[in-house]
Amino acid sequence: MPDLSLTAAPYFGWDVVRDLQELFRYPFMQHAFEAGTIVALSAGVIGYFVVLRGLSFAAHALSHIGFAGATGAVVLGATPIVGLLVFTMSAGAVMGALGQRLRGRDVTIGLVMAWSLGLGLLFTYLYQGSAQLAIGILFGQIFGITSQDVAVTFVAGSVTVLLVVAVYRPLLFATLDEEVAEAKGVPVRSLSIAFMVILAVAVSEAVQVVGVLLIFALIVAPAAIAERFTTRPSRGVVLAAILAVLFTWAGLTVAYYIPYPVGFFITSFAFGAYLLARLLSHGLGRRTGQTAAANAA
Repeated sequence: MPDLSLTAAPYFGWDVVRDLQELFRYPFMQHAFEAGTIVALSAGVIGYFVVLRGLSFAAHALSHIGFAGATGAVVLGATPIVGLLVFTMSAGAVMGALGQRLRGRDVTIGLVMAWSLGLGLLFTYLYQGSAQLAIGILFGQIFGITSQDVAVTFVAGSVTVLLVVAVYRPLLFATLDEEVAEAKGVPVRSLSIAFMVILAVAVSEAVQVVGVLLIFALIVAPAAIAERFTTRPSRGVVLAAILAVLFTWAGLTVAYYIPYPVGFFITSFAFGAYLLARLLSHGLGRRTGQTAAANAA
C-alpha cells in the first residue's frame, strides 16, 4: 500500500494554487480585490486616528450624510460618488471646525444623521430607476465595481494616505495633547478641519465596499484592535491597515464561494476579531497584573 503522507502535501499545495486561480479568474473578482485592498489600507490608516481622537460616532454620521449625497446626485443625473464627496466633505469641514466641542454633541450629530438618512430615503423615492442602487449604497456593491471605479478608488485612496502621512506628526501631537500642541504653535483648528475632510474622502471610498451602514467594519474595528496590542502610534497605524486588508480579503474570498453579501462577511470577521482581541488583551492584562503583584510581594 503506498504511503499517502508523501504525496498529500504536493496535492494539497496544488489544490490551493488551483483555488486561487479560480478565485481570480473573473474580472469582477480582480476589481473587487483591487478596490477592496485600496479602501482597506486607507480606512485602516485614518481609522487609527479616528479611534485615538474619539470620533467613531462622527465617522458613522458622515456615512449617513454621504448616503443623502449619493442618492441626491443620482436624482440629478450625476454619479453617486460625486454626491458622496460633496456632502461628506462639507459636513466633515463643519465637524472639524467644531474641534473638541464635537465630542460633546452626540445628540446633535445623531439628529443630523437620522435626518440625512431620511433625506436619502426621500431622494430614493424621487428616483424613478431601480431600488437596487440605494441598496448598493447602503450595504456596498463591491462585486459591481468596474476598472474605472478601481482607478478612481486608487486616486482617492492614494490621496488619503499621502495626506495623513503629510500631517502625521502634528496631527498625532494635537491628538494626544491639544492644549500643549496649540501652545507650541500647531494649527490645531486647521488640522482638525483637514483631518475630517480626509476622513470624509475615506468614508466615501469605503461605501463602495461595505456601504454606509457597515462603515465601522473597516474604519473603526481594525484600529480598535490595534490600539489594544500596541501603544506606539506608528505600529498601530500599520497593524490597523493590515487587519483591514485581511478582513476585506477574507470577506471577498468567502463571499465568492458562499452566495451571501460580502459586507456581512467583512463585518463578521471584524467583529469576531475584535471580540477575540478583547479577550486576549484582558487575559494578558490580568496575567501582567498578577506577575507584578507577585514581584512586589
